[in-house]
Amino acid sequence: MTKSAISDLPRHVGDEVLLEGWLFNKRSSGKLQFLMIRDGSGLVQAVSAKSDVDDATWAAGDSLTQESALRVKGTVRADARAPSGVELSVRSLEVVSPSVDFPIGPKEHGPEFLLDHRHLWLRSRRPFAVLRVRDAFIFAAREWLHEHGFLCVDAPIFTPNACEGTTTLFETEYFGQPAYLTQSGQLYNEAAAMAFGKVYCFGPTFRAEKSKTRRHLTEFWMIEPEVAYMDLDGNMELIENFVSGVVARVLDRCKEELKILERDTTSLERVVPPFPRIAYKDAVAKLKAKGHAFEDGGDFGSPDETALSEDYDRPVLVHGFPAAVKAFYMKVDPQDPESSLSVDLLAPEGYGEIVGGGQREDNLAVLEQKLEEHGLPRAPFEWYLDLRRYGSVPHSGFGIGVERTVSWICGLSHLREAAPFPRMIHRLTP
Repeated sequence: MTKSAISDLPRHVGDEVLLEGWLFNKRSSGKLQFLMIRDGSGLVQAVSAKSDVDDATWAAGDSLTQESALRVKGTVRADARAPSGVELSVRSLEVVSPSVDFPIGPKEHGPEFLLDHRHLWLRSRRPFAVLRVRDAFIFAAREWLHEHGFLCVDAPIFTPNACEGTTTLFETEYFGQPAYLTQSGQLYNEAAAMAFGKVYCFGPTFRAEKSKTRRHLTEFWMIEPEVAYMDLDGNMELIENFVSGVVARVLDRCKEELKILERDTTSLERVVPPFPRIAYKDAVAKLKAKGHAFEDGGDFGSPDETALSEDYDRPVLVHGFPAAVKAFYMKVDPQDPESSLSVDLLAPEGYGEIVGGGQREDNLAVLEQKLEEHGLPRAPFEWYLDLRRYGSVPHSGFGIGVERTVSWICGLSHLREAAPFPRMIHRLTP
């Protein structure tokens, strides 16, 4: 007898197998029991006929409740009506552990209830599909970067300094001195890029933003590539090739999951290079033409990003943001000192910015001046300034938010669903 995952059952038609899983739901019809079993890899219907099993197996099936853990032995048979193309004819059944009064049923539950029970909600079909898409996205991103010569160099979680601004830092005590949870691995990525040329880091990042929008979490994951000898134009080309390549792989590998989510993939199929490119100043003119009360020199809010992206059938690259709204490390455009060599990628369908990046300042004197202008202490950045002292070169990179991108791919209304255990301004549990 072969122990099998549900996802592997189509390869075992005619074989007797052992399944270990949980009862998703069941129904009975006279002398037949229809048991829907899940094991994390998929769902399968197991049919128990009273005439084919002993009394103990029949009684065990009769007593099963939602999410009871069980072991089932049976024969795999082809069934064109089944979603996976197979069913299981039960021969014996063992209850490993019963489940009593499982709190999540077929009725509608509010979002707070489901978030309070996130540890159990993960067993439901929707989070099952979303988190498998998340896994496929992460795998495809790493795969694409590896194939294109990028080395993964992990950045630290504890840092001595800010990266994206001091107002959104989580501070902690670190053996008698202050430390901060990382906002980005970018500064360390720049050091790695000077050593290896093409690098990326992947890990959690933290922003103490008091925001309650559907696009914000206090803890989220980012993939951040960085490349030496790359300017802004090269960076934009890298972004569109990376995003289009990864989305194509997820679409190919997650057809069933996207069906579960009822995601219309038409717009995702259009995510192919080249992406439209629009300068910040032209984007502002577009917003004003649409009647948006936008103040020149400001950053875009969610409504602005939605309005800009609705004119395009694929993601759009907006570049040349004002230097005043960008971080100290962003290089100023030599042709326009008021602008920076920065870029955001806006996803279509109202999902807004999923990528932020740009060319980094590579001149030591300018970077020293920027630190002073931003009121940042020099001492914690001395190692960062060393990168401009010893063989500085033009370099660029970007960060892509995993949860925002997965939300867009899955068509979610809130990115909290794209995190296994989301952390928001008023949520630290479970």
